[in-house]
Amino acid sequence: MANKITVQQRKNHRVGVFVDVQNMYHSAKNLYGARVNFAELLKLATAGRELVRALAYVVKSDTPEEKTFFDALEKAGLELKVKDLQIFAGGAKKADWDVGLAIDAISLSKQVDVVVIISGDGDFIPMVEYLQFNGQIVEAVSFERSTSGKLIEKVNNFIDLEEYKNKVLIRSGRMIRGRPGRGSRGGGVPHDAASPAPEPEARLSGFFMPSREEFEEQE
Repeated sequence: MANKITVQQRKNHRVGVFVDVQNMYHSAKNLYGARVNFAELLKLATAGRELVRALAYVVKSDTPEEKTFFDALEKAGLELKVKDLQIFAGGAKKADWDVGLAIDAISLSKQVDVVVIISGDGDFIPMVEYLQFNGQIVEAVSFERSTSGKLIEKVNNFIDLEEYKNKVLIRSGRMIRGRPGRGSRGGGVPHDAASPAPEPEARLSGFFMPSREEFEEQE
């Protein structure tokens, strides 16, 4: 899919960027076996316009390498919003920033002309509709194959990271073999046929405890 640009991007537009770090991490990992260069991602989302604030939503799990990764995100120009990983009786884990991101985007919308959501999660559609009703331009930046089709249709502009993967992805020595499947357009994260989808808890563990190399690549 070509990038959907239905509202002209103007240099004098004030922009607020909201990054769903977990969504980006898993999309890049499952689609390409790669990691995200968040500094380049922010440049792409801003597109030379006036950046007011850039918020990145992460979950703290107290792993040894975690601080290095968080510091690198801040060096990339992102303001971190951090919450603790919730672990329930029986070992179930929960890490969800959707409501917090939506509240921040709505709260800050009066300070900006454009709200950029870096996520493919269809759960943000009600927020998009609210912002648009109140006069904001809303853009989404993500990988089309792991993005809700309804979200793509709803936002004013959609930037498909497939078109910029050489800039925003950090390649690792161990790539997923084979061509990734198209996956769901319903907001889930597709996976390569040669690599079975992890269980939800395993997916969380993989996100909150990346390898040391994954943290160091962000610096």
